[in-house]
Parts: sequence; C-alpha cells; structure tokens
Amino acid sequence: MKKIFSILVVLVAPGAFAAGGSSEFIEHFTPDTTNKASLQRGARLFVNYCMSCHSAGYHRYIHLARDLYLSEKQVQENLIFTTDEHGVPTKPGELMVVPMTEKYAKEAFGTVPPNLSLVSRVRGASWLYSYLKGFYLDTGREPIGVNNTVFPDVGMPHVLWELQGFQIPVYKTETRNGKEIRSIERLEIAVPGEQSPEEYAVTAADLVNFLVYLGEPARLERQRLGIWIVLFLVVFTIIAHFLKREYWRDVH
Repeated sequence: MKKIFSILVVLVAPGAFAAGGSSEFIEHFTPDTTNKASLQRGARLFVNYCMSCHSAGYHRYIHLARDLYLSEKQVQENLIFTTDEHGVPTKPGELMVVPMTEKYAKEAFGTVPPNLSLVSRVRGASWLYSYLKGFYLDTGREPIGVNNTVFPDVGMPHVLWELQGFQIPVYKTETRNGKEIRSIERLEIAVPGEQSPEEYAVTAADLVNFLVYLGEPARLERQRLGIWIVLFLVVFTIIAHFLKREYWRDVH
C-alpha cells in the first residue's frame, strides 16, 4: 500500500517536486530510448554514480537484460554491485534498491534520497539534462560546496565532477524597477574534468535516456510494435484499396 501511494504522489503531484527551479537555464533535450548503446552506457553510469544513494526500486535488474539486449551474465557482472545484509550478492531478479537504510540516510543526509524510477516523468528529460550540466562551485554552501542553476540550494553533491570538472558562474547585473539585480549569465569550466564539454554532454544525455527508460520501460516495446503495426496498416490499406476496386468494378 505504501508503494502504491508513493507512485500516485509522484504521478499526480509533479509540481511539488519541480518547485524552486529556474527555467532560464533549462536546455531543450529530446530523449532517444531507441539508442541501445546510449541506454547501456546510461545504465552503467546510473549504477556507478547514482545507486550509491538513489534506488530505482520499481525496476528489476533482469529487465535491463531483456530491454537493453544484455545477457543475464553481463548484467550480473557489470551492473550489480550490491549485497544483502549477509553479504550475498544481489540476484538479477531482484529490485534495483540500495542497501542503505532510511535511518542511516536521514542521519547522513538529513533526508532519504528519492527513488529515481519515475523521476523522468516528474521532472522531464530537458530538466534532468540541464540539471546534470548545471552544477557550479559555491563556497557558501558547506559541506557540499556546489549549487545548481536549475535547482538552487540542491542538497546533492556533484557526483559527476570527475567527468565534467568544476564550473564557476559568470554574473550579470540588470536594473529592474530602479534596483540592480545580480544573476548568473552563464557557467564556465574552472577545473577541467576527464571529459570535454562535448563529451560530458553525451554522458548527460546517456544518463537521461536511461532515466527516461526507467520511467516507462514499456515505451521500448511500444516502439518495437509500432513499426510493425504501421507496416501492417500500410499493407492492409493497399489490399483494401484493390479489393474495393474489384468489388465496385461491375457497379460502374
């Protein structure tokens, strides 16, 4: 019952989760869940960088094998790094949850990191993409030391900093109603990461594509079936056209 209630809250009240963001820095992004290579890279990013805190508790590892064209062995060896309280490795048929307890999470972070299974349906792909690219250094925010352009005062550290590096804000000053207002104009790389900005943009896209897939796994099946359904309708239309001509030939 608790799980069902959580799903309903996420689906019917997205505004509660999206409050506080800045639309000025949201960059349009169109997800591509047909790109299996991107989804596979996104899955790897998710389990390596996100699942230390965030779960995808409405999804099972075995579904990754089915949907991303991976073998069960590949999923077991490359995407599962958790164990139970007895040290037994998680099995592919189990849910994608983190071993961290809610009590420990509240003590360590002050809150329980949200389940990311449906985050793409709450926030949207463009918001997530911009969020991953929007971290910047902010020395006034201890202990994490970073902020975000689309989620001001975010409580999450920049977990992908090794890849992107660290950005700093470039400010602009505008006069509104006789008052000078200082705001961020753009972000610039201050400490380069392992990837160039172009490479990191691909990384962010891969992770967002995977999150979009998590939010609606049936989308892949619909896309596969949709191609065959359209082909069937085209062929059926051609056959129906010639049948109509045959039946009405004698009438005319």
